[in-house]
Amino acid sequence: MTDMTEQEERLVAAAIAAMGQAYAPYSKFPVGAAILDEGGGIHSGANVENAAYPVGNCAEASAIAAMVMAGRGRINAIAVAGGDGKMLCTPCGACRQRIREFAAPDTPVLISGPDGLQRRFTLEELLPESFGPENLG
Repeated sequence: MTDMTEQEERLVAAAIAAMGQAYAPYSKFPVGAAILDEGGGIHSGANVENAAYPVGNCAEASAIAAMVMAGRGRINAIAVAGGDGKMLCTPCGACRQRIREFAAPDTPVLISGPDGLQRRFTLEELLPESFGPENLG
């Protein structure tokens, strides 16, 4: 798939690079994520596993934390890269909700393997009828 903007290409490349930094000795399934914030900055994260399995971090959560620590608060697009390219590596349910906290339903979610973009979704497609901060009134 090659119908990406230059900014999206940079975002996917950052997610693939982050995938190379993952700490995944147990699952052997590295995942990288990269967020494009409202100011055009890119923030990356990788999955970090732990021997006590439930206390690991997803790549998307790591990237969101990096964005927040940089003083940004809006996801304009996110790229997730994982696996060997034979199957899609979409965000888990918890990360879909984490993304929704900082993104609108129409936010692009670019799913990549190690060789580049595989599929494009909107957050609404991955998390229909979602609950976001605006629902709190």
